[in-house]
Amino acid sequence: MAIDFTQYIASYENYPEPGVLFRDISPLLENGDAYKAATNEIVKFARERDADMVVGPEARGFIVGCPVANELGIGFSPARKQDKLPGEIVSASYDLEYGQATLCLRKDAVKKGQKVLVTDDLLATGGTIDATIRMVEELGGIVIGTAFIVELEDLKGRDKIADYDILSLVKY
Repeated sequence: MAIDFTQYIASYENYPEPGVLFRDISPLLENGDAYKAATNEIVKFARERDADMVVGPEARGFIVGCPVANELGIGFSPARKQDKLPGEIVSASYDLEYGQATLCLRKDAVKKGQKVLVTDDLLATGGTIDATIRMVEELGGIVIGTAFIVELEDLKGRDKIADYDILSLVKY
């Protein structure tokens, strides 16, 4: 029996500000069966593309990507906020509603030619995932796909990453 993941996504009106409908994956994470089923769907997607590494942006990309990497027996590397990683890094900036943010990845995190799955909890405008993809590719990695639990279709993030295979378990 397939799990209806929409049953495990909470919606909060006017959060974090008026006019925003916040989609929260916490109920899914709190339910072992739902979390495992979501992870298994992403694992299947990654296996079909022969991923040898998973990269996820801070912080919920870690929650999605780490169990996938663990199940596949491959590595995971975090794309962190600026000034959170030691050593040599690459970085990529992206636009927010009211400014910019920067993500960083260690220069030795991804090897040239490595097939990388990029994961996050939610695809909205696509800025975070696009920045992560750019860093992976700068390091010589091959992005074989992106995977999300939730996609907010009206924000058109898919357009920003249209050249990549995209898995979204729930679309709003």
